[in-house]
Amino acid sequence: MNAYTWEQLQLGLTAEFAVEVSPAMMERFTSSTGDLNPLHLDPGYARQAGFDDRVVYGMLTASFFSTLAGVYLPGERCLLHGVEASFHKPVYVGDTLTVRGEVAYRNEAFKQAELKCRITNQRGEKVSSAKLKVGVRV
Repeated sequence: MNAYTWEQLQLGLTAEFAVEVSPAMMERFTSSTGDLNPLHLDPGYARQAGFDDRVVYGMLTASFFSTLAGVYLPGERCLLHGVEASFHKPVYVGDTLTVRGEVAYRNEAFKQAELKCRITNQRGEKVSSAKLKVGVRV
């Protein structure tokens, strides 16, 4: 786990990690949220809707932005202030996602940084992007 201080969180600083979306992640997300939409649970339904298989919850995918901020950039001193996420392509169980962020802006007065983030799949396709606003605790 990283522990960048405000002074270390400079423009252009990057971090990334990879994660494989597992069936267990989907089961935990379903159980935690109660989202029973068949697009996420029923492969046949998802195929009839034009997808390759059941679609991973967008918010499960977006939860990796929280991991990026809370573990990697800035890490343990992070206080997440905001997330603006977009979803570009479906994610499927078994996909390996690379989550990457870069410090794009620093507001010295408020000690708040903006991270420009993206998630790509194993084929290098952008599946999600986000702008995170993060604070750094002392």
